[in-house]
Amino acid sequence: GIVSLQTIKLWIKMIKDTGSINLSYSSGRPRTVRTKEGAQRILREDLGCFPYKKIKQPKLTDLHKMKRAKFANWVLNHYTKEDTEKWLFTGEKYFDLDGVYNVQNDRVWAVSREEADGQCAIHQKIKFPTKVMVWFGVCSEGLTTPMIFEDGTMDAEMYIKEVLSVAPKCGNNTLGNHWTYQQDG
Repeated sequence: GIVSLQTIKLWIKMIKDTGSINLSYSSGRPRTVRTKEGAQRILREDLGCFPYKKIKQPKLTDLHKMKRAKFANWVLNHYTKEDTEKWLFTGEKYFDLDGVYNVQNDRVWAVSREEADGQCAIHQKIKFPTKVMVWFGVCSEGLTTPMIFEDGTMDAEMYIKEVLSVAPKCGNNTLGNHWTYQQDG
């Protein structure tokens, strides 16, 4: 084919500037979406979409759902609203004293991985960190005082001795003398 004078002048300029004819871009129609930002703009502005984080939740089977519905119906048939207002719902949670580390919230800016590692970009975690258990109750009248148990693993015997000795005091302080203890299970 015929090469235009303008193209020849461009090639000569490229040879003078860089020593070669290297096309840094492809000729032809430009792409419609070029960058991640462009795609995000189209999703947001044109399509009205927003990014959402995935939600963690327990996987419930049909059997779980059936049992929950059965229990809810049983409560509706056997208790009044006033009865349920005297329930103390309790639970416990173990916390690592080592803390929770979220890699999404912590970045180290560096030129290379080696440089980043030199700037404390490695988070070391103990395999079996020390834990504490926190017991807590909630009811229609408010919250109980959280109780912290530092003696490591809690077995059934220790739970009865430590937690169940505290629960009645918390229930009485919050709900008075007539109430129902509901432990999570």
